[in-house]
Amino acid sequence: MDQIEIAFILIGILFTALGLGLWVALSLLLVAVSGYVLIDNDNWGQITATIAWGSVSSWTLAPLPMFIWMGEILFRSGLSKNLFDGLSVWLNKIPGKLYHINILSCGIFAAVSGSSAATVATVGNITLPQLKRLGYKESFSIATLGGSGTLGLLIPPSMMMIIYGVAADISVARLFMAGVFPGILLICLFVGYTMIYSVINKDITPDNELISENKWRATLKLLPIMGLIVAVLGSIYVGIATPIEASALGVFGALVITKIEGSLSKATFISGIISAVKTSSMLMFIIIAASVLTNSMGFIGLPRALADYVASMNLSPGMLIVALSIVFIVLGCFLDGISVILLTTATIIPLVEAAGINLIWFGIYLVLIVEMAQITPPVGFNLFVLQALTGKDMLSIAKYTFPFFLLIAAAIVLIYVFPDIVTWLPTTMTAR
Repeated sequence: MDQIEIAFILIGILFTALGLGLWVALSLLLVAVSGYVLIDNDNWGQITATIAWGSVSSWTLAPLPMFIWMGEILFRSGLSKNLFDGLSVWLNKIPGKLYHINILSCGIFAAVSGSSAATVATVGNITLPQLKRLGYKESFSIATLGGSGTLGLLIPPSMMMIIYGVAADISVARLFMAGVFPGILLICLFVGYTMIYSVINKDITPDNELISENKWRATLKLLPIMGLIVAVLGSIYVGIATPIEASALGVFGALVITKIEGSLSKATFISGIISAVKTSSMLMFIIIAASVLTNSMGFIGLPRALADYVASMNLSPGMLIVALSIVFIVLGCFLDGISVILLTTATIIPLVEAAGINLIWFGIYLVLIVEMAQITPPVGFNLFVLQALTGKDMLSIAKYTFPFFLLIAAAIVLIYVFPDIVTWLPTTMTAR
């Protein structure tokens, strides 16, 4: 049986398993074991055990559960209400008015969460009912929330960056810094589009707002979370702390903030830990399965065969990015972002390096592509969260968020044309 036949069989097994509702990690593991069996490798059990330990025993992964826990703590706090109160008093007079709360709140929460779904859920629980009550058009409220929720993957600390950094063997700290300016760029694109759309469609915003809170008193509510963001990212940038140490600082800061504001109780503390353990365990399981699958593909020879085939096409770096974008977007329709990264990194990195593409730049590009997948049916996690929050059908939500899908694509074009947006900040930092 040649490599092409094996590849088609494994693709069939993967999509059959996913279609039957099998967990992503188990689906990947099934494909990996099937690959070993098809090439008559009887040592697949020992290989799987060895890789399972090696793939998750790296210290580079240590910040992952800590940043997840930090997000879980703040998810259960009054953060989203404070963001709404603190931002609304300043946004009332600009085109788009309180729609911008979704965008800016998602950007701020993304800097302490690292999860797209958690960002959408936390911000949406407060903003969507409030915007609806104030007379804002629900479909555009959903659009701004769904699109901006993707910032949870890009603005550091990001779970995707940690996983990509481990898979590609590059500095997670530099990846974090590389995501700062692209994150700001994306926020600016979202804000600009919202302003233009609101000017053209004046009926989507109400004429009057009932916001009477003092501006400075409301702004004070933002200071604790902004201080936490500066402490976590600033400590990494200036070299005071590694990502591991910064993640511990983030958890401590989140506990202090929630204790001071009165939302930290024994019940929320325990539920936060349990949720963080569940999420971390799920991610580790996927990492193990993807690592075993990568090894299986290596035994079969598929990555090298694919690399040789693409190399023979003599694609320019730009055309390679276009081709990879199509592949990643299609994969993102069926797999979650973490699985896409782990499933493809080992195969794609040699092609990227051969094309002379900076691996840190490629990591940010990959995160942006995964962001697009978050609002792409049928497996867009942001769409699932929005469906649960609003009761709308998934196709309608996908239609609402489609302009933001295009804006993320525009951001990819901009960072390709101006790569310093990604690469400049990491070169100025003092990393430990």
